[in-house]
Amino acid sequence: QVQLVESGGGLVQAGDSLRLSCAASGRAFSRFVMGWFRQAPGKEREFVAHISRDTGTYYPDSVKGRFTISRDNAQNTVYLQMNSLKPEDTAVYFCAADTAYRAARTYSTNEYAYWGQGTQVTVSS
Repeated sequence: QVQLVESGGGLVQAGDSLRLSCAASGRAFSRFVMGWFRQAPGKEREFVAHISRDTGTYYPDSVKGRFTISRDNAQNTVYLQMNSLKPEDTAVYFCAADTAYRAARTYSTNEYAYWGQGTQVTVSS
């Protein structure tokens, strides 16, 4: 069983930066692929970032160039550095993990088996 705990959310102003952390329990963290998603009120959960076992990354256009995902396998932690934040980035941010080996990914929520409880990020204008 994998447990994920997010931290680092808060209230910031537009243009500010914030770094989220996600600590994972369990063994063999290096075998996990990790992702970040977000969900705004009344909206579906949205893919934000993905990092593979070999640290390859993928982002949707909405955050590309502003957000950076990274991992520290020694600390069992994945990070999401968010720069140039906008009010539309306001959401609950969730960390997700998967242990399956997949030939191809669409970065949908059903491709991640484990989820954290989420951390609120609010960006004021």
